[in-house]
Amino acid sequence: MARVRYGARTEAEIAAAREARSTLPDIWSTGVVALWESDPDAVAAVLPPPLEPARRPLVRASISTVELPGYPLGAGSVAVAAVHDGHEGWYPLVMPMTHERALTGGREVFGEPKKLGEVTVERDGPVVRAALVRHGIAFVEVRGTVGGALPLPRPTAKLDFYFKFLPAVDGEGFDSEPVLIHCTRHEKVRRLERISGDVVLRESVYDPVADLPVRRLVELTIGEKTSDQQGRAVERVSAKALLPYIHQRYDDPQQIHDGPPEGSVR
Repeated sequence: MARVRYGARTEAEIAAAREARSTLPDIWSTGVVALWESDPDAVAAVLPPPLEPARRPLVRASISTVELPGYPLGAGSVAVAAVHDGHEGWYPLVMPMTHERALTGGREVFGEPKKLGEVTVERDGPVVRAALVRHGIAFVEVRGTVGGALPLPRPTAKLDFYFKFLPAVDGEGFDSEPVLIHCTRHEKVRRLERISGDVVLRESVYDPVADLPVRRLVELTIGEKTSDQQGRAVERVSAKALLPYIHQRYDDPQQIHDGPPEGSVR
């Protein structure tokens, strides 16, 4: 009988896939990072418990292109500074990716809020434009001019916070208790340049980052970096406390209730 591809994989095939994941080479990305101070109340409002606001109300937008073999990737993130149990890190609100393969592991394994979108980084001499686009709206755009090289930072570890959950089959809450994930990224930078420019936040009902206005632009850079990531589940969290925030994960809030749009015919 010809092999049935939906059939079970052999132990050898599973082991080979595991080994391939453990020996990935460094994959370098070219990206723009914008860091700004925003409204403290707005930043606090987007943090589900047990996350708490950091000392400074910082927002970070990352817009990168990644030369993955065979399928170049655009990857973005908009995150706010947060603290959990004394650990300082970042809570991403939206992570646009340019193809489905990049979504699967992040959403299902780590609980990352990844969505399909357009991610562009363009450079023409010293002029740089980078954007995160969904539903035809460039809801984050960085425009500027490269002003010179910056000292390279030492390799560093950065912490992101995610909530991993599954909406309940009956549309009421979750199938099991949500889990708070700590994801540590070990990052190396091989090029870093300063940008003189600005950050434009455009109104979008799907990605309302315009609610986190740029009060003071702290840093704007373009560079090349590589990183790995390791995640761990640190604690179960209150389903009741998280439920009011889960619309952050979906374009249509009805998705979480598994209900038809208003006016639709059953």
